Amino acid sequence: MSASQIPPATAVPGDDVPTLLVKIFGKDRPGITAGLFDTLAAYSVDVVDIEQIVTRGRITLCALVTAPSPGGSGAAEGDLRATVHSWAESMQLQAEIISGRGDNRPRGVGRSHVTVLGHPLTAESTACITAAITSAGGNIDRIFRLAKYPVTAVEFAVSGAATDALRSVLALEAARLGVDVAVVAAGLQRRAERLIVMDVDSTLIQDEVIELFAAHAGCEAEVAEVTAAAMRGELDFEQSLHARVALLAGLDASVVETVRKEVRLTPGARTLVRTLKRLGYQVGVVSGGFTQVTDALKEELGLDFAAANTLEVADGKFTGRVTGDIVDRAGKARLLRRFAQEAGVPLDQTVAIGDGANDLDMLNTAGLGVAFNAKPVVREAAHTAVNVPFLDTVLYLLGVTREEVEAADMHLE
Repeated sequence: MSASQIPPATAVPGDDVPTLLVKIFGKDRPGITAGLFDTLAAYSVDVVDIEQIVTRGRITLCALVTAPSPGGSGAAEGDLRATVHSWAESMQLQAEIISGRGDNRPRGVGRSHVTVLGHPLTAESTACITAAITSAGGNIDRIFRLAKYPVTAVEFAVSGAATDALRSVLALEAARLGVDVAVVAAGLQRRAERLIVMDVDSTLIQDEVIELFAAHAGCEAEVAEVTAAAMRGELDFEQSLHARVALLAGLDASVVETVRKEVRLTPGARTLVRTLKRLGYQVGVVSGGFTQVTDALKEELGLDFAAANTLEVADGKFTGRVTGDIVDRAGKARLLRRFAQEAGVPLDQTVAIGDGANDLDMLNTAGLGVAFNAKPVVREAAHTAVNVPFLDTVLYLLGVTREEVEAADMHLE
């Protein structure tokens, strides 16, 4: 069929075309949607829009259709109304039919996905977040639950407000309420190939690797004190790194195998990486820790990229020094850019996840920076924060649902 032979579209009416909004409510059961449209088919109406949701076994079905023509093969609007109500009553459902003109009103300029994570998600916090969306000039077009455990995750499709302005307003409200809110721009880029780069210590894993080494060297308390100060941004990272590593001088390098076994992945880490890889995303880690551990994590999890500092070894013992370029705050951002270039992914399609002050440049360089159980200075500066102990909740910020994750996992069994 040539372009000239394609019939004109009739499913999207102009503003002056009469339309009917048919709403059905009641207990869900198989065949309701088919039954409604079978009933409407007798009136030769066109379907303009459909929305359906089932919550705890109760269905809400909305169909926007063109009004029947009095001179057509079907009956007029009054007959349609009577027939739909009669069908609904026979199905023990309720029906409401509202007359109007045209399609839905156009969505406002500026579209965003607002993801809210609660543990639990209270009515009070939901009221405050939705009120804040309205105060920022946004309109909530759709609401969809992404997950019910281990946290409740809900996504709002919002239009009418610029993404950056909406993010600023909601960040303040989220901090006040103690919930996690992420705001990302809507559009095709959300479905494009992505690169996800994570910090390692206290992000991908629950531990600080240098403290694991220090425990074997008998200097754990001294190292932990310096580490905490560095993560709070009170000390220069490179200076603190050299100070901590110096305390390991003389430790037998064979301890590496023991430390690798002591490393504990953060809950949800395997699920996060496994799911990202299934989506075709590339995943990497950058760490102020050590290649002696990150190289093993790269192999174990099937990561695409990994970079960290390297503990120098001589005569089978740690020298108390590191070799090569230092992976510090600025270094992490450089590595993110390098990984993105090698992956062929633009920076605005990258996601960075971290918890410490030395992650800030990386978080702000990425298209989406996620502060994961982070220090206050990091939470305030990142694009969004996640304050629950499950790393796979980051998937919800990307629009992935818990049901999709579980369905994919079932195919492995």
